[in-house]
Amino acid sequence: MKTIAFTWPKGFKSDALHIGLRQKKLDFGWVVSNVPAAAAGVYTLNQFCAAPTAKTKQLIKKNHQLQALVMNSAIANACTGEQGMQDVQQTQKLAAERLGIDPELVGIASTGLIGAYLPMDKIKNGIAQLEQTQNTAITSAILTTDTIEKTICVTSEIDGKTCTFTGFAKGSGMIHPNMATMLGFVMTDCAIAPAALQQILSELTDQTFNQITVDGDISTNDMVICLANGQAKNTLVETTSATYQTVKAIYHHILETLAKAIAKDGEGATKLIEVHVTKAKSVLDAQKAAKAIVGSSLVKSAIFGADPNWGRIISSLGATAITLDPNAVTVAINHHKVVEHSQAIAFDEALISQTLKCEDILIEVSLDVGSSEAKAWGCDLTYEYVRINATYTT
Repeated sequence: MKTIAFTWPKGFKSDALHIGLRQKKLDFGWVVSNVPAAAAGVYTLNQFCAAPTAKTKQLIKKNHQLQALVMNSAIANACTGEQGMQDVQQTQKLAAERLGIDPELVGIASTGLIGAYLPMDKIKNGIAQLEQTQNTAITSAILTTDTIEKTICVTSEIDGKTCTFTGFAKGSGMIHPNMATMLGFVMTDCAIAPAALQQILSELTDQTFNQITVDGDISTNDMVICLANGQAKNTLVETTSATYQTVKAIYHHILETLAKAIAKDGEGATKLIEVHVTKAKSVLDAQKAAKAIVGSSLVKSAIFGADPNWGRIISSLGATAITLDPNAVTVAINHHKVVEHSQAIAFDEALISQTLKCEDILIEVSLDVGSSEAKAWGCDLTYEYVRINATYTT
C-alpha cells in the first residue's frame, strides 16, 4: 500500500460549485462513476434520519449499487417532512437526466442546518452547471465548520492490478457516532463484490468512525458510503477471496485516517486525544472503555488545560458497565505511567503537564482482565467550541 497525492480512481469524475447555499464557499457538487459501482453504506442511528440519508440507505439496500453521489453543505434537509423527500427525489431526477442514468443510481448526501428546506431553484441551476471533470474541490464543498479538508489516497497491487482507493470526509461538531455529523466517502476502481464491500465497511466502522467523539451528540444526516466500480479489472474480491484481507487492511487504514482527522478537527479543538485500552475482557468492553474516557467532558477539559488529572480518567472508566477489577487498572499519559494497580504512583507532574501541551495526546489504560484491546479518538473541550455552537444559526 502506497500513499499518493489525492486523485480519483479510474472511471471516477467530479465537480463542485458555489450555488448560493453558503455566502461564498463551495457548497454543491457530485462524484460520478462511468459505470454503476458496487455500493455499501453505514448510516446515522438518530431517529430523525434526514431525507437524503434515508433515501440513499434505501437505494443501497435495494440495489447494492450507485453511479453518482450528489452532495451539498449548508442545509441538512432534515426534519423537513414530505417536502424534504420530494426535494431529494427531484434532485435525483435532475442529476439522472443530466448524466443519462437511472435515478435509482443517484445517491444524495447533505449536511448543514437542520430544519431548513433546500432552495430547489439553486439546486436545479447547480446540476445544470456541473461537469464530469478531475476537479477534486468536492472535498471542500461538503465542509461546514471544518477547518481543514480530510482526504487520503492510496494505491495497492490487487491480483496483479494497480488499484486506487480515494477517501474524503467532513465532520467537526455533533460527533458521537453511531454515526456522527459526518459524511465519509471511499471510491475505488478495485472490483469488489457488494457483500464483501458491505461486510468490510460495517465491521471497520465499529473500529474507526464509531470510536470517535467530539461532543456526545448524534446528528441526523450522517453516513459513510463506499463505491467500487471495478475499472482496475482485477479479479472480483469476495469474502472468500485470498485478496479479501489485503483489501480489508487498506480500508482499515483509510477509515482510521479519516476518523482521526475528524476527531482532530473537532470544533474549537487544539489537540487530538487517542485512548488505547488493553487487556479488556472483550473487544466491546475495550471499545466502550476507550470511548467513555475520550468522551468525558472532564477529561477533555483537563487535556485542554494540560492538567494530568488521572482521577478523571479513572472516574469515567468506573462509570461504565464493563468488566473490570477496581484494583488492577494501570494508566499512562503520553507514555508516563501515573496509576498502577488502581493507585497513584510517583510521577513528575510538571513534565507530564508539559507533554500535554502537544497537539497529539495518548492515554493508555490496561484493565488486566483479559486480552482484548481497542482505540478511540477525540479532542479537547475549549472555549472556542462554546463560541462556535452558541452562534451556529446566526
